[in-house]
Amino acid sequence: MKEMESKGTTVCVTGAGGFIASWLVKLLLSNGYTVHGTVRNPKDLKNAHLKNLENAEENLKLFKVDLLDYESIVAAINGCSGVFHVASPVHLGNVPNPEVELVETAVKSTLNVLKACKEATNVKRVLFVSSLAAVCVKPSFFEGGQFFDETCWSDKEFCRTINKWYCLSKTEAEMEAVEFAKRNGLDLVTVCPGLVFGPKLQSSINDTSLVLIKFLKVENGITDNAMHWLVDVRDVAKALLIVYEKAGSSEGLRYICKGHAIFTKDMVEMLKNIYPHDKYPHKFSDEKNGNEISSEKLQKLGWTFRALEETLVDSVNNYKEDGIL
Repeated sequence: MKEMESKGTTVCVTGAGGFIASWLVKLLLSNGYTVHGTVRNPKDLKNAHLKNLENAEENLKLFKVDLLDYESIVAAINGCSGVFHVASPVHLGNVPNPEVELVETAVKSTLNVLKACKEATNVKRVLFVSSLAAVCVKPSFFEGGQFFDETCWSDKEFCRTINKWYCLSKTEAEMEAVEFAKRNGLDLVTVCPGLVFGPKLQSSINDTSLVLIKFLKVENGITDNAMHWLVDVRDVAKALLIVYEKAGSSEGLRYICKGHAIFTKDMVEMLKNIYPHDKYPHKFSDEKNGNEISSEKLQKLGWTFRALEETLVDSVNNYKEDGIL
């Protein structure tokens, strides 16, 4: 397809006040887009940072939307030529009823958004933010030495067996989105980021940031020495815009978004060299899962990512400024 127009184009971003979505809204506004952002409550102070973004006063409109309520989504999508579906329940820990709170919520909200896109007359492309959690959670992952690309999918029953409910929710939602697009002729593209670090714009602490914060606050604890596939939140936002504007037209296009691969122990050592006075875990399990995954497909569109040290420094400095560390 030809590159999508940007200047003056109106797009919708779901869950606009979240970690990734906030940076996406910022990037879209700086690139001349008009943005319809969906939030639960536009008057909530946790969304105040959006109104302070450059060009927000003229080009950002926040809509009160419950993504489980189809009718409330329609108004936000009307008049938009593109939709970025970023919102999704994220709980990396335990939840009382994961089938409902994570899986059903993710699937129903996604299908509501896609239905509204189908019914709208202007929507040319839908970009769905998935996750590597939908790519590589299967028994072979824990054996190590595997290579994962965009053709790989997590094993849904295996996710249930090992209680990886977030992984199941992302897998189910992306699969349902792809099938809906095929049935209804929607131009759908999905992007699967790894573990997302980086400075936050919102006041709340998101779950992925807590992973990094734990490494700087846990002293003498035992931590799994697992492989992490990391990407900076600012680079995720950049990837979403590049894919939206440049990806070829095809139902179910998928892009992996990963910057760096690093084991927990090596990342902690990197942090200790930069911030020697913080607390760190001193014991690590023997677990090492040296799998490979590539963002070559995304990089062919012109995507680049920043150095890991820059991401870690900007993240930690941001947490310290906010009094979290």
